[in-house]
Parts: sequence; C-alpha cells; structure tokens
Amino acid sequence: MNFELNILGCGSAKPTRRHQPSAQILNVRGKYFMIDCGEGAQTQMQMMGLSMANVGHIFISHNHGDHVFGLPGLIGTMDLLGRTAELHIHGPQQVGQLIDFLLRTYYADITYRVIFHPVDPSLHALVYEDRSITVHSIPLEHRVPSVGYLFREKPLLPHIRREMIDAFQIPFSQINNIKAGASWTTEDGTVIPHERLTTPAAPPRSYAYCSDTVYLPQLREILHGVTLLYHEATYLHERALRAEQTRHSTAIQAAMQARDAEVGQLCIGHFSATVKDESLLLQEAQSIFPNTVLAREGLVISI
Repeated sequence: MNFELNILGCGSAKPTRRHQPSAQILNVRGKYFMIDCGEGAQTQMQMMGLSMANVGHIFISHNHGDHVFGLPGLIGTMDLLGRTAELHIHGPQQVGQLIDFLLRTYYADITYRVIFHPVDPSLHALVYEDRSITVHSIPLEHRVPSVGYLFREKPLLPHIRREMIDAFQIPFSQINNIKAGASWTTEDGTVIPHERLTTPAAPPRSYAYCSDTVYLPQLREILHGVTLLYHEATYLHERALRAEQTRHSTAIQAAMQARDAEVGQLCIGHFSATVKDESLLLQEAQSIFPNTVLAREGLVISI
C-alpha cells in the first residue's frame, strides 16, 4: 500500500539554482495530499510523473510566499485541464484571505469549487479524516501564524492466511468478516478462532511535517514515535542566533526534536540560500540523530 513522500521543493525564501521553494506530495494509496505549494510545484509534479488530478487536499503551513506562491498557477492549470472535482485547501486564516482574493480576481468562472478550511495554528486538533488517514494540526511558532501537520494511517485489518481459506473452504463472502474479528465454524461444528485464521497487519504508518518554526521541545509528545518526521533545518548551528531572530531552526535542533520524540527517521529541509553545502547540515543532524536524510527535489521516501 502506497504511503510515500515526494519532495517537490526544499529551499527557503530566496530562490537558488539548487532548490525550489517548499512543496511536497504525500501519496496515500493513490490519493495525493499536497503540503505547501511554493513556486514551481506544478512543474516539479510533471517532472516526477505526479498527476494534478489526484490532488484533492492541499495543506498550507503559513502565508509566506515561498509556501503559497505556487497556488495561483496550480489552481489555473487545474482549470485548464478541465477539473470538475472539488479542491480543498487547509491552512491558517490568512491563507483563506489569499484564496478568496484569487477566486474573486482571477478565477471567478473556473470549472470546479475551491473550498477553504481554516486551521487554528494554536491547537493540536483533527483537521481532516477519511477511511485511510487522519490529519492533525501541529502548533508551530514562526513570524506569522504557522502550523504543521501530522498524517496518521488508520489501523489496517489483519491478513487472512491463504492456506486457511483452502483448508477450511472459506467462501469469499466471509473473508471480510473474519478480518474484522469473526471466527469460522466448519460443517462439523468445529470453531476455528480468528487468531488462527489471520496474521497481524503491519503497524500503521505516520508522517509529520514541521516547517517553518523555532525549535519547540514541547512538541515531542505530539511527534512521539512517528515513522517519518520532516523538520526544517534552515541554518547551521553556528547561526543559531540568526535562526532565533528569524524564527527558524538549525539542523542540530531538528535532530534534537527527532531524538527526543523517538521518531523512526528524520528528513531535513527548508535550506537557507546562505548554506552552500547541505552535507554540513546533514553532518550536524546525524551527530545527534543518525537516521537523518537530506531533502532534495525529486526525492521519494517510502514510509
């Protein structure tokens, strides 16, 4: 079952030839959840073979240009492609004001509905749910209201053992009942317990996105045990004062967050244009949390 992160952009505000601004696609069983939408997001999607038609929800962290300036073009391109399905955009209220302006000024006659869902950046709360996942907000701290997102896969049903289907001639119509916890009774009245008929499902997977923010050690409870954490690492730790002034984090602080929350893997991104060699950021992070990888455009991480 697909549960994979696609990095479209991992730079920060100042454009560079190495990186695009922040944008990601989380692929959950063929559903695409976009997270932030910096300039160039739709071009990167085409380069990575990701269809815009599969994007139903966009989650925006905050109303800074390097996280939202891809939205006007993306909304327009979806219209040119004849989209009819609703597009849902989630984010702080300031993002809603931007969406309202775009719809009134440029897209009053598009072929589909754009629906904005305000997210309170001060709360850790459920903001979306479907049959596959839940999405909770993560309170962050930046120069403007900013929010992260925690995507959790819902527990899967156990797997029914093929040899048991054959051995007890279990009809196809009963398989879902057995997965849901039912036992099976043979023709002679023997009860075969559910536990013998099935094997446990894989543990649910999870992904947390934290950008842009200062280091917030109190988040370790919200982030505890997530499979993959993406955390901004805008600066090397020698520029910790600059990080504090701009309300960003260093690579070491991102790694401390991952270590203290006991996450499975850390991916660092949102690199400052002043950092000419991101491997130095990786070295700093890995000194605290070894299972760290660098984000890069085109990177796909299976969760």
